[in-house]
Amino acid sequence: FWLKSQGSRTPAARSAAQDVAMGRVIRGSRKGKSLIFSAKTRLRKGAVKLRAVDYAERHGFMKGLVKNIIHDPGRGAPMCEVVFHDPYRYKLTKEKWVAVEGLHTGQFVYCGSKAQLSVGNCLPLGKMPEGTVMSMCEDKAADRGRLARASGCSCMVVGHSDDGKKTRIRLPSGSRKTVPSTCRAIVGIAAGGGRMDKPVLKAGNNFHKYKVKRNSWPRVRGCCMNPVEHPHGGGNHQHVGHPTTIARAAVPGQKVGLIAARRTGILRGGGKKK
Repeated sequence: FWLKSQGSRTPAARSAAQDVAMGRVIRGSRKGKSLIFSAKTRLRKGAVKLRAVDYAERHGFMKGLVKNIIHDPGRGAPMCEVVFHDPYRYKLTKEKWVAVEGLHTGQFVYCGSKAQLSVGNCLPLGKMPEGTVMSMCEDKAADRGRLARASGCSCMVVGHSDDGKKTRIRLPSGSRKTVPSTCRAIVGIAAGGGRMDKPVLKAGNNFHKYKVKRNSWPRVRGCCMNPVEHPHGGGNHQHVGHPTTIARAAVPGQKVGLIAARRTGILRGGGKKK
């Protein structure tokens, strides 16, 4: 009787049964949907941003006081609270910056085009001479700091255009980028450098590190899973069994490995940094 009922199924019913029998949703697809992979933000102190650019910064400077240097969970670099007088209302405004090396509480910092070139001050790239080391640099004018914000990172001014409208900077990766000269940055290196020099030594240290960041550890390798759980899974020995490069247009359950790779392998004889 059971065989007869199986044979009497319509093609649509048979295809529906096959759909049910397909593989599981892989981890990469679940990350886009599930909230268990989202960042842990409850105890974080807030976003780090430069002052919103205004008339005082464009034509003069604003004086601020470093009130506190604090730890922000999930961030390697220390954060500092800088208090400014509001230029239009009788109140204080508090900004959160990434602290630079040498900054201390009670220090006065100055923001604006007329500010001096000293550690902790924030001024436009056009006012910085070539070779100046700075952090928390803006990518676009008035975006309040996007580049070189991680611990120990810094950018360097490489040169200025003849008309003074563009500035060439060297990013922490070593690559170079041209940005508008009106972009601002903080003079100095982001504090907390050398964080990765200390060996992890035990899994518990990584456990606590990622507990305050997001659910991305421990990470199970795809080739040690079953075929139902990952495209690299299965086989009598742990091996991928096919090229790990995958097309940009691949469907979500298939899109793992080296996505749309232009080249693979190690970089041999890297070119000189210009």
